[in-house]
Amino acid sequence: MPTLDAIGDLSLAEARRTTQEVLAKADDGELFIEKRQSESLVFDDGKLKSASSDDGQGFGLRAVSGETAAYAHSSDLSPAALRRAGETVETILRHGRSRTVSAAPQRSNRKLYGDFTPADVLDFADKVALLQKVDAFTRGLDTRVRQVSVSIGTDFQDVTIVRPDGELFRDIRPLLRFNVSVTTDSGVKQGQGSDGFGGRALPASYLTEERWQAAAREAYRQAMVALEAGDAPAGEMDVLLGPGWPGILLHEAIGHGLEGDFNRKGTSAFAGLMGQKIAADDVTVVDDGTLPDRRGSITIDDEGTPSHCTTLIENGVLVGYMQDRMNARLMGVAPTGNGRRQSYAHAPMPRMTNTYMLNGKRTPEEILASMKTGLFAKSFGGGQVDITSGKFVFTVTEAYMIEDGKLTRPVRGAILIGAGAEALKKISMVGNDLALDKGIGICGKNGQGVPVGVGQPTLRINGLTVGGTKAA
Repeated sequence: MPTLDAIGDLSLAEARRTTQEVLAKADDGELFIEKRQSESLVFDDGKLKSASSDDGQGFGLRAVSGETAAYAHSSDLSPAALRRAGETVETILRHGRSRTVSAAPQRSNRKLYGDFTPADVLDFADKVALLQKVDAFTRGLDTRVRQVSVSIGTDFQDVTIVRPDGELFRDIRPLLRFNVSVTTDSGVKQGQGSDGFGGRALPASYLTEERWQAAAREAYRQAMVALEAGDAPAGEMDVLLGPGWPGILLHEAIGHGLEGDFNRKGTSAFAGLMGQKIAADDVTVVDDGTLPDRRGSITIDDEGTPSHCTTLIENGVLVGYMQDRMNARLMGVAPTGNGRRQSYAHAPMPRMTNTYMLNGKRTPEEILASMKTGLFAKSFGGGQVDITSGKFVFTVTEAYMIEDGKLTRPVRGAILIGAGAEALKKISMVGNDLALDKGIGICGKNGQGVPVGVGQPTLRINGLTVGGTKAA
Protein backbone atom coordinates (compact mmCIF):
# COMPACT_ATOMS: atom_id res chain seq x y z
CA MET A 1 0.00 0.00 0.00
CA PRO A 2 1.46 3.40 -0.94
CA THR A 3 2.44 5.67 1.96
CA LEU A 4 1.18 9.19 2.55
CA ASP A 5 2.66 12.25 4.21
CA ALA A 6 -0.34 14.48 3.52
CA ILE A 7 -3.94 14.26 2.36
CA GLY A 8 -5.09 17.34 0.51
CA ASP A 9 -3.58 20.33 2.33
CA LEU A 10 -3.55 18.43 5.61
CA SER A 11 -0.28 16.86 6.71
CA LEU A 12 -0.54 13.67 8.73
CA ALA A 13 1.73 15.21 11.36
CA GLU A 14 -0.76 18.07 11.80
CA ALA A 15 -3.67 15.60 11.82
CA ARG A 16 -2.05 13.54 14.57
CA ARG A 17 -1.17 16.57 16.69
CA THR A 18 -4.65 18.13 16.51
CA THR A 19 -6.41 14.81 17.12
CA GLN A 20 -4.33 14.12 20.22
CA GLU A 21 -4.96 17.63 21.58
CA VAL A 22 -8.72 17.54 21.02
CA LEU A 23 -9.21 13.99 22.33
CA ALA A 24 -6.82 14.27 25.29
CA LYS A 25 -9.65 14.51 27.81
CA ALA A 26 -12.27 12.44 25.98
CA ASP A 27 -13.02 8.78 26.60
CA ASP A 28 -12.50 7.89 22.97
CA GLY A 29 -12.86 9.12 19.40
CA GLU A 30 -10.99 9.32 16.13
CA LEU A 31 -10.22 11.40 13.08
CA PHE A 32 -11.59 9.74 9.96
CA ILE A 33 -10.14 11.03 6.65
CA GLU A 34 -11.59 9.86 3.36
CA LYS A 35 -10.87 10.20 -0.35
CA ARG A 36 -13.49 8.64 -2.61
CA GLN A 37 -14.17 8.03 -6.28
CA SER A 38 -17.32 6.40 -7.68
CA GLU A 39 -18.64 5.72 -11.17
CA SER A 40 -21.92 4.40 -12.54
CA LEU A 41 -22.97 3.43 -16.07
CA VAL A 42 -26.50 2.31 -16.99
CA PHE A 43 -27.39 0.85 -20.41
CA ASP A 44 -31.17 0.83 -20.80
CA ASP A 45 -33.65 0.70 -23.66
CA GLY A 46 -30.88 -0.09 -26.14
CA LYS A 47 -28.69 2.89 -25.32
CA LEU A 48 -26.38 4.36 -22.69
CA LYS A 49 -29.00 5.94 -20.43
CA SER A 50 -26.71 7.50 -17.83
CA ALA A 51 -23.05 7.82 -16.92
CA SER A 52 -21.82 9.56 -13.79
CA SER A 53 -18.57 9.99 -11.92
CA ASP A 54 -18.03 11.54 -8.52
CA ASP A 55 -14.87 12.45 -6.61
CA GLY A 56 -14.97 13.59 -3.02
CA GLN A 57 -12.87 13.97 0.08
CA GLY A 58 -13.25 15.15 3.63
CA PHE A 59 -12.80 14.33 7.30
CA GLY A 60 -14.94 13.59 10.33
CA LEU A 61 -13.69 14.29 13.87
CA ARG A 62 -15.45 12.53 16.75
CA ALA A 63 -14.98 12.84 20.50
CA VAL A 64 -16.80 10.50 22.88
CA SER A 65 -17.43 11.12 26.57
CA GLY A 66 -19.63 8.63 28.40
CA GLU A 67 -22.73 8.22 26.25
CA THR A 68 -22.23 11.59 24.56
CA ALA A 69 -20.60 11.74 21.13
CA ALA A 70 -19.63 15.05 19.48
CA TYR A 71 -19.06 14.97 15.73
CA ALA A 72 -17.90 17.56 13.22
CA HIS A 73 -17.04 17.04 9.56
CA SER A 74 -15.85 19.03 6.56
CA SER A 75 -15.01 18.53 2.89
CA ASP A 76 -12.10 20.95 3.38
CA LEU A 77 -8.96 18.95 4.10
CA SER A 78 -6.95 21.76 5.68
CA PRO A 79 -5.39 22.48 9.09
CA ALA A 80 -7.77 25.42 9.61
CA ALA A 81 -10.87 23.31 8.99
CA LEU A 82 -9.59 20.61 11.34
CA ARG A 83 -8.93 23.16 14.08
CA ARG A 84 -12.47 24.53 13.71
CA ALA A 85 -13.85 21.02 13.96
CA GLY A 86 -11.80 20.47 17.09
CA GLU A 87 -13.24 23.60 18.68
CA THR A 88 -16.75 22.41 17.85
CA VAL A 89 -16.44 18.98 19.46
CA GLU A 90 -14.68 20.44 22.51
CA THR A 91 -17.57 22.87 22.99
CA ILE A 92 -20.11 20.05 22.83
CA LEU A 93 -18.23 17.97 25.40
CA ARG A 94 -17.32 20.86 27.71
CA HIS A 95 -19.86 19.82 30.34
CA GLY A 96 -20.43 16.48 32.01
CA ARG A 97 -17.28 14.71 30.87
CA SER A 98 -16.39 11.29 32.22
CA ARG A 99 -12.98 9.72 31.92
CA THR A 100 -12.23 6.03 31.47
CA VAL A 101 -9.42 4.08 29.82
CA SER A 102 -10.13 2.87 26.28
CA ALA A 103 -8.00 0.07 24.85
CA ALA A 104 -6.24 0.75 21.54
CA PRO A 105 -7.21 -1.56 18.66
CA GLN A 106 -4.72 -4.26 17.77
CA ARG A 107 -2.86 -3.84 14.50
CA SER A 108 -3.46 -6.26 11.68
CA ASN A 109 -1.30 -7.03 8.64
CA ARG A 110 -4.06 -8.88 6.78
CA LYS A 111 -4.85 -7.82 3.24
CA LEU A 112 -8.36 -8.90 2.27
CA TYR A 113 -8.38 -7.11 -1.10
CA GLY A 114 -6.06 -5.30 -3.51
CA ASP A 115 -4.99 -1.64 -3.74
CA PHE A 116 -6.50 -0.51 -7.03
CA THR A 117 -9.08 1.90 -8.42
CA PRO A 118 -11.83 -0.17 -10.12
CA ALA A 119 -12.96 2.65 -12.44
CA ASP A 120 -9.47 2.88 -13.97
CA VAL A 121 -9.04 -0.81 -14.80
CA LEU A 122 -11.26 -0.57 -17.91
CA ASP A 123 -11.46 2.37 -20.32
CA PHE A 124 -14.81 4.13 -20.57
CA ALA A 125 -15.26 2.97 -24.18
CA ASP A 126 -14.58 -0.64 -23.14
CA LYS A 127 -17.23 -0.42 -20.43
CA VAL A 128 -19.83 0.92 -22.85
CA ALA A 129 -18.91 -1.81 -25.38
CA LEU A 130 -19.34 -4.45 -22.67
CA LEU A 131 -22.78 -3.11 -21.73
CA GLN A 132 -23.83 -3.17 -25.38
CA LYS A 133 -22.61 -6.74 -25.70
CA VAL A 134 -24.57 -7.86 -22.63
CA ASP A 135 -27.70 -6.10 -23.90
CA ALA A 136 -27.48 -7.75 -27.32
CA PHE A 137 -26.79 -11.20 -25.82
CA THR A 138 -29.74 -10.96 -23.41
CA ARG A 139 -32.20 -9.73 -26.05
CA GLY A 140 -31.11 -12.61 -28.28
CA LEU A 141 -32.17 -15.22 -25.72
CA ASP A 142 -35.89 -15.05 -26.62
CA THR A 143 -38.28 -13.01 -28.72
CA ARG A 144 -40.39 -12.45 -25.60
CA VAL A 145 -37.62 -10.34 -24.02
CA ARG A 146 -39.01 -6.80 -24.14
CA GLN A 147 -36.66 -4.78 -21.97
CA VAL A 148 -33.07 -5.14 -20.75
CA SER A 149 -31.19 -2.92 -18.32
CA VAL A 150 -27.49 -3.44 -17.59
CA SER A 151 -25.37 -1.49 -15.14
CA ILE A 152 -21.81 -1.32 -13.82
CA GLY A 153 -20.96 0.58 -10.65
CA THR A 154 -17.55 1.06 -9.06
CA ASP A 155 -16.41 2.64 -5.81
CA PHE A 156 -12.95 3.44 -4.48
CA GLN A 157 -12.53 4.47 -0.84
CA ASP A 158 -9.16 5.44 0.66
CA VAL A 159 -9.50 5.97 4.42
CA THR A 160 -7.00 7.08 7.04
CA ILE A 161 -7.91 6.85 10.73
CA VAL A 162 -6.02 8.67 13.46
CA ARG A 163 -6.60 7.40 17.00
CA PRO A 164 -6.34 9.54 20.21
CA ASP A 165 -2.88 8.13 20.96
CA GLY A 166 -1.60 9.16 17.52
CA GLU A 167 -1.75 5.65 16.05
CA LEU A 168 -2.58 5.76 12.33
CA PHE A 169 -4.48 3.17 10.28
CA ARG A 170 -5.12 3.12 6.55
CA ASP A 171 -7.33 1.02 4.31
CA ILE A 172 -7.93 1.16 0.55
CA ARG A 173 -11.30 -0.37 -0.35
CA PRO A 174 -12.19 -1.13 -3.99
CA LEU A 175 -15.74 -2.20 -4.85
CA LEU A 176 -17.54 -3.27 -8.01
CA ARG A 177 -21.13 -4.26 -8.81
CA PHE A 178 -22.67 -5.57 -12.05
CA ASN A 179 -26.41 -6.05 -12.59
CA VAL A 180 -28.73 -7.09 -15.40
CA SER A 181 -32.53 -6.86 -15.32
CA VAL A 182 -34.93 -8.42 -17.83
CA THR A 183 -38.61 -7.89 -18.62
CA THR A 184 -40.48 -10.50 -20.65
CA ASP A 185 -43.95 -10.27 -22.21
CA SER A 186 -46.18 -13.16 -23.24
CA GLY A 187 -48.92 -10.93 -24.58
CA VAL A 188 -51.01 -11.75 -21.51
CA LYS A 189 -48.71 -10.87 -18.62
CA GLN A 190 -45.21 -9.56 -17.99
CA GLY A 191 -42.39 -11.07 -15.98
CA GLN A 192 -39.34 -9.51 -14.36
CA GLY A 193 -36.01 -10.99 -13.39
CA SER A 194 -32.71 -9.65 -12.10
CA ASP A 195 -29.27 -10.99 -11.30
CA GLY A 196 -25.84 -9.57 -10.59
CA PHE A 197 -22.56 -9.95 -8.79
CA GLY A 198 -19.82 -7.91 -7.22
CA GLY A 199 -17.08 -7.64 -4.63
CA ARG A 200 -13.65 -6.19 -3.96
CA ALA A 201 -11.55 -8.15 -6.49
CA LEU A 202 -10.15 -6.85 -9.79
CA PRO A 203 -12.87 -6.28 -12.42
CA ALA A 204 -10.99 -8.58 -14.78
CA SER A 205 -11.72 -11.51 -12.45
CA TYR A 206 -15.40 -10.54 -12.14
CA LEU A 207 -16.43 -9.27 -15.56
CA THR A 208 -15.65 -12.44 -17.50
CA GLU A 209 -17.87 -13.45 -20.40
CA GLU A 210 -18.83 -16.65 -18.62
CA ARG A 211 -19.96 -14.74 -15.56
CA TRP A 212 -22.00 -11.99 -17.21
CA GLN A 213 -23.64 -14.48 -19.53
CA ALA A 214 -24.64 -16.58 -16.53
CA ALA A 215 -26.14 -13.48 -14.88
CA ALA A 216 -28.08 -12.61 -18.06
CA ARG A 217 -29.44 -16.16 -18.35
CA GLU A 218 -30.47 -16.20 -14.70
CA ALA A 219 -32.32 -12.88 -15.01
CA TYR A 220 -34.02 -14.20 -18.15
CA ARG A 221 -34.95 -17.48 -16.40
CA GLN A 222 -36.59 -15.59 -13.53
CA ALA A 223 -38.55 -13.40 -15.94
CA MET A 224 -39.80 -16.46 -17.85
CA VAL A 225 -40.86 -18.25 -14.64
CA ALA A 226 -42.86 -15.15 -13.70
CA LEU A 227 -44.87 -15.49 -16.93
CA GLU A 228 -46.14 -18.89 -15.76
CA ALA A 229 -46.69 -18.00 -12.10
CA GLY A 230 -50.17 -18.07 -10.60
CA ASP A 231 -51.52 -16.30 -7.53
CA ALA A 232 -49.82 -17.10 -4.23
CA PRO A 233 -51.99 -18.49 -1.43
CA ALA A 234 -52.36 -16.74 1.91
CA GLY A 235 -52.33 -18.22 5.40
CA GLU A 236 -50.02 -19.97 7.84
CA MET A 237 -47.80 -22.61 6.26
CA ASP A 238 -44.38 -24.20 6.40
CA VAL A 239 -41.80 -22.30 4.35
CA LEU A 240 -38.64 -23.58 2.70
CA LEU A 241 -35.96 -20.90 2.19
CA GLY A 242 -33.35 -21.43 -0.49
CA PRO A 243 -29.61 -20.96 0.13
CA GLY A 244 -27.66 -17.74 -0.47
CA TRP A 245 -29.57 -14.49 -1.08
CA PRO A 246 -32.60 -15.49 1.09
CA GLY A 247 -30.17 -14.85 3.95
CA ILE A 248 -31.30 -11.23 3.55
CA LEU A 249 -34.22 -12.19 5.79
CA LEU A 250 -31.73 -13.38 8.44
CA HIS A 251 -29.79 -10.13 8.01
CA GLU A 252 -32.79 -7.85 8.40
CA ALA A 253 -35.04 -9.70 10.83
CA ILE A 254 -32.33 -11.04 13.15
CA GLY A 255 -28.97 -9.39 12.34
CA HIS A 256 -30.01 -5.81 13.15
CA GLY A 257 -31.42 -7.01 16.46
CA LEU A 258 -27.95 -8.31 17.39
CA GLU A 259 -26.17 -4.95 16.91
CA GLY A 260 -24.73 -3.53 20.12
CA ASP A 261 -26.48 -0.16 20.22
CA PHE A 262 -30.00 -1.62 20.17
CA ASN A 263 -29.12 -4.08 22.94
CA ARG A 264 -27.34 -1.54 25.15
CA LYS A 265 -30.43 0.65 24.99
CA GLY A 266 -32.74 -2.32 25.57
CA THR A 267 -34.73 -1.70 22.38
CA SER A 268 -33.90 -4.99 20.61
CA ALA A 269 -36.09 -8.09 20.84
CA PHE A 270 -32.87 -9.89 21.87
CA ALA A 271 -31.90 -7.49 24.69
CA GLY A 272 -31.17 -9.27 27.97
CA LEU A 273 -31.09 -12.74 26.37
CA MET A 274 -27.30 -13.25 26.33
CA GLY A 275 -26.49 -16.89 27.11
CA GLN A 276 -30.07 -18.03 26.58
CA LYS A 277 -31.44 -20.52 24.07
CA ILE A 278 -33.15 -18.60 21.27
CA ALA A 279 -33.10 -21.12 18.39
CA ALA A 280 -32.72 -24.81 17.56
CA ASP A 281 -29.42 -26.64 18.18
CA ASP A 282 -28.54 -26.58 14.48
CA VAL A 283 -28.64 -22.77 14.27
CA THR A 284 -25.24 -21.02 14.36
CA VAL A 285 -24.93 -17.49 12.99
CA VAL A 286 -21.76 -15.42 12.49
CA ASP A 287 -20.83 -11.98 11.23
CA ASP A 288 -17.54 -12.30 9.36
CA GLY A 289 -15.74 -9.25 7.97
CA THR A 290 -12.57 -11.22 7.21
CA LEU A 291 -13.57 -13.04 3.98
CA PRO A 292 -11.18 -12.09 1.13
CA ASP A 293 -12.67 -9.94 -1.67
CA ARG A 294 -16.24 -10.17 -0.34
CA ARG A 295 -18.51 -7.13 -0.66
CA GLY A 296 -19.10 -6.78 3.08
CA SER A 297 -15.49 -7.40 4.12
CA ILE A 298 -13.27 -4.72 5.67
CA THR A 299 -9.65 -5.04 6.73
CA ILE A 300 -10.31 -2.54 9.51
CA ASP A 301 -13.58 -0.91 10.50
CA ASP A 302 -14.12 2.85 10.40
CA GLU A 303 -12.71 3.31 13.90
CA GLY A 304 -9.45 1.46 13.17
CA THR A 305 -10.40 -1.88 14.77
CA PRO A 306 -9.49 -4.98 12.71
CA SER A 307 -12.51 -6.87 11.41
CA HIS A 308 -13.45 -10.13 13.13
CA CYS A 309 -15.47 -13.27 12.61
CA THR A 310 -17.93 -12.81 15.48
CA THR A 311 -20.16 -15.68 16.54
CA LEU A 312 -23.61 -14.31 17.37
CA ILE A 313 -25.66 -17.48 17.88
CA GLU A 314 -23.94 -20.81 18.63
CA ASN A 315 -25.94 -24.03 18.59
CA GLY A 316 -29.07 -22.02 19.25
CA VAL A 317 -27.61 -19.99 22.14
CA LEU A 318 -27.13 -16.19 21.95
CA VAL A 319 -23.40 -15.66 22.58
CA GLY A 320 -22.47 -12.29 21.07
CA TYR A 321 -23.43 -8.89 19.69
CA MET A 322 -21.78 -6.80 16.98
CA GLN A 323 -19.99 -3.86 18.61
CA ASP A 324 -18.41 -0.55 17.76
CA ARG A 325 -16.02 0.98 20.29
CA MET A 326 -18.46 3.22 22.16
CA ASN A 327 -21.16 0.62 22.77
CA ALA A 328 -18.57 -2.03 23.60
CA ARG A 329 -16.99 0.25 26.22
CA LEU A 330 -20.35 1.09 27.78
CA MET A 331 -21.34 -2.60 27.86
CA GLY A 332 -17.98 -3.70 29.27
CA VAL A 333 -17.00 -5.92 26.33
CA ALA A 334 -14.45 -5.81 23.50
CA PRO A 335 -15.19 -4.12 20.15
CA THR A 336 -15.74 -6.59 17.31
CA GLY A 337 -14.68 -4.47 14.31
CA ASN A 338 -18.25 -3.51 13.38
CA GLY A 339 -17.98 0.28 13.71
CA ARG A 340 -18.97 1.41 10.22
CA ARG A 341 -20.11 4.61 8.50
CA GLN A 342 -21.29 5.59 5.03
CA SER A 343 -18.74 8.38 4.63
CA TYR A 344 -16.74 11.03 6.47
CA ALA A 345 -19.99 12.99 6.92
CA HIS A 346 -21.40 10.29 9.22
CA ALA A 347 -20.46 9.04 12.68
CA PRO A 348 -19.80 5.29 13.05
CA MET A 349 -22.22 2.87 14.65
CA PRO A 350 -22.53 -0.93 14.94
CA ARG A 351 -23.16 -2.39 11.48
CA MET A 352 -23.04 -5.85 9.92
CA THR A 353 -20.37 -7.01 7.45
CA ASN A 354 -21.02 -10.53 6.01
CA THR A 355 -23.72 -12.14 8.14
CA TYR A 356 -24.65 -15.76 7.53
CA MET A 357 -25.85 -19.01 9.10
CA LEU A 358 -23.49 -21.98 9.12
CA ASN A 359 -24.27 -25.41 7.66
CA GLY A 360 -26.52 -27.90 9.36
CA LYS A 361 -26.69 -31.66 8.82
CA ARG A 362 -29.60 -32.10 6.40
CA THR A 363 -29.48 -32.28 2.61
CA PRO A 364 -31.79 -29.92 0.68
CA GLU A 365 -33.52 -32.95 -0.84
CA GLU A 366 -34.17 -34.41 2.60
CA ILE A 367 -35.69 -31.16 3.85
CA LEU A 368 -37.94 -30.79 0.80
CA ALA A 369 -39.12 -34.41 1.06
CA SER A 370 -40.12 -33.84 4.69
CA MET A 371 -42.71 -31.21 3.73
CA LYS A 372 -46.21 -32.39 2.87
CA THR A 373 -47.27 -28.91 1.78
CA GLY A 374 -45.73 -25.46 1.93
CA LEU A 375 -44.04 -22.65 0.03
CA PHE A 376 -40.52 -22.61 -1.39
CA ALA A 377 -39.09 -19.06 -1.30
CA LYS A 378 -36.19 -19.07 -3.74
CA SER A 379 -35.45 -15.34 -3.98
CA PHE A 380 -36.38 -12.14 -2.17
CA GLY A 381 -37.01 -8.52 -3.07
CA GLY A 382 -37.59 -5.67 -0.65
CA GLY A 383 -38.76 -5.82 2.93
CA GLN A 384 -39.43 -3.86 6.10
CA VAL A 385 -38.32 -4.64 9.66
CA ASP A 386 -39.09 -3.05 13.01
CA ILE A 387 -35.95 -3.50 15.13
CA THR A 388 -37.73 -3.04 18.47
CA SER A 389 -40.29 -5.79 17.91
CA GLY A 390 -38.39 -7.76 15.27
CA LYS A 391 -41.50 -7.86 13.07
CA PHE A 392 -40.79 -8.17 9.35
CA VAL A 393 -42.57 -8.16 5.99
CA PHE A 394 -40.65 -9.50 2.98
CA THR A 395 -41.62 -9.78 -0.69
CA VAL A 396 -40.73 -13.08 -2.37
CA THR A 397 -39.75 -12.53 -6.00
CA GLU A 398 -39.60 -16.22 -6.98
CA ALA A 399 -41.64 -18.88 -5.19
CA TYR A 400 -43.09 -22.34 -5.78
CA MET A 401 -45.73 -24.43 -4.05
CA ILE A 402 -44.65 -27.62 -2.30
CA GLU A 403 -46.96 -30.63 -2.57
CA ASP A 404 -46.14 -34.12 -1.26
CA GLY A 405 -42.46 -33.24 -0.82
CA LYS A 406 -42.00 -31.90 -4.36
CA LEU A 407 -41.85 -28.46 -5.99
CA THR A 408 -44.86 -27.86 -8.21
CA ARG A 409 -46.29 -24.67 -9.71
CA PRO A 410 -44.64 -21.23 -9.48
CA VAL A 411 -46.59 -18.48 -7.72
CA ARG A 412 -46.28 -14.70 -7.58
CA GLY A 413 -47.22 -12.11 -4.99
CA ALA A 414 -46.10 -14.06 -1.90
CA ILE A 415 -45.15 -12.06 1.20
CA LEU A 416 -43.54 -13.49 4.33
CA ILE A 417 -44.75 -11.98 7.61
CA GLY A 418 -43.38 -12.66 11.07
CA ALA A 419 -41.02 -11.63 13.85
CA GLY A 420 -37.30 -12.41 13.87
CA ALA A 421 -37.11 -13.87 17.38
CA GLU A 422 -40.16 -16.07 16.77
CA ALA A 423 -39.00 -17.15 13.30
CA LEU A 424 -35.71 -18.34 14.82
CA LYS A 425 -37.61 -20.68 17.12
CA LYS A 426 -39.58 -22.06 14.18
CA ILE A 427 -36.50 -23.19 12.22
CA SER A 428 -36.83 -26.98 12.29
CA MET A 429 -34.28 -28.13 9.71
CA VAL A 430 -30.96 -26.63 8.52
CA GLY A 431 -29.35 -27.73 5.26
CA ASN A 432 -25.71 -28.52 4.46
CA ASP A 433 -25.57 -26.33 1.33
CA LEU A 434 -24.40 -22.96 2.71
CA ALA A 435 -24.07 -20.32 0.00
CA LEU A 436 -23.21 -16.63 0.21
CA ASP A 437 -24.95 -14.03 -1.93
CA LYS A 438 -23.35 -12.88 -5.19
CA GLY A 439 -22.11 -9.55 -3.84
CA ILE A 440 -24.94 -7.09 -4.41
CA GLY A 441 -26.16 -6.15 -0.91
CA ILE A 442 -26.58 -2.67 0.55
CA CYS A 443 -27.72 -2.23 4.16
CA GLY A 444 -29.49 0.87 5.41
CA LYS A 445 -29.58 2.05 9.02
CA ASN A 446 -30.35 5.52 10.37
CA GLY A 447 -30.00 7.01 6.89
CA GLN A 448 -26.60 5.42 6.20
CA GLY A 449 -25.93 2.76 3.56
CA VAL A 450 -22.93 0.39 3.60
CA PRO A 451 -22.05 -2.67 1.47
CA VAL A 452 -22.81 -6.01 3.14
CA GLY A 453 -22.97 -9.72 2.44
CA VAL A 454 -25.53 -12.34 3.47
CA GLY A 455 -25.84 -16.10 3.26
CA GLN A 456 -27.40 -19.28 4.60
CA PRO A 457 -28.06 -22.92 3.76
CA THR A 458 -31.51 -24.24 2.90
CA LEU A 459 -33.87 -23.73 5.86
CA ARG A 460 -37.27 -25.08 6.87
CA ILE A 461 -39.37 -22.70 8.98
CA ASN A 462 -42.61 -24.11 10.38
CA GLY A 463 -45.83 -22.14 10.63
CA LEU A 464 -44.82 -18.84 9.04
CA THR A 465 -47.52 -16.40 7.94
CA VAL A 466 -47.69 -15.97 4.16
CA GLY A 467 -49.55 -13.09 2.56
CA GLY A 468 -50.83 -13.78 -0.93
CA THR A 469 -53.58 -13.00 -3.39
CA LYS A 470 -55.93 -15.93 -2.69
CA ALA A 471 -57.01 -17.86 0.38
CA ALA A 472 -55.05 -20.94 1.38
